[in-house]
Amino acid sequence: MAKQETNINRAIRAREVRVVDDEGTQLGVLSLQEALSAADERGLDLVEVSPNAAPPVCRIMDYGKYKYQAQKRAAEARKKTVRVEIKEVKMRPKTEEHDFQYKLKNARRFLEGGNKVKVTIMFRGREVTHPEFGTRLLERVAEEVKDLGQVEMRGRMAGRFMTMVVEPLKK
Repeated sequence: MAKQETNINRAIRAREVRVVDDEGTQLGVLSLQEALSAADERGLDLVEVSPNAAPPVCRIMDYGKYKYQAQKRAAEARKKTVRVEIKEVKMRPKTEEHDFQYKLKNARRFLEGGNKVKVTIMFRGREVTHPEFGTRLLERVAEEVKDLGQVEMRGRMAGRFMTMVVEPLKK
């Protein structure tokens, strides 16, 4: 079971606590028993909000409602985070013009969608002896998409593959 990070009601260990009621007004420093009875009168919980203060600060609130709202805020924050995916476009050094334009169109679409694009040039057989063809192709791709993205990682060889990563421009 997960450790409860906030002490509530009888789990509070301090003898005296500074109490803030449900409307936000200070009730002052009270004994734990007085603070618990003040919370009971209102039908709410006594929650330790600042355990390291001297004396600890406690608030009178509906703890279940507080936890629910905190959970909702956390879910909303997770929903608003942007996940950037890396989409890949593969080509060969001898890719024809029409095929190049088609792959370029896909790369542009991925960048417009806010994703990074990994451009991979695959070498077969003896093509690997001429990496300058791949480099030229990658430079051409970088030039064609410079209005939408910038090169994050320049092209480099890894075995029979030459890769380059292009990230979308910040808006």
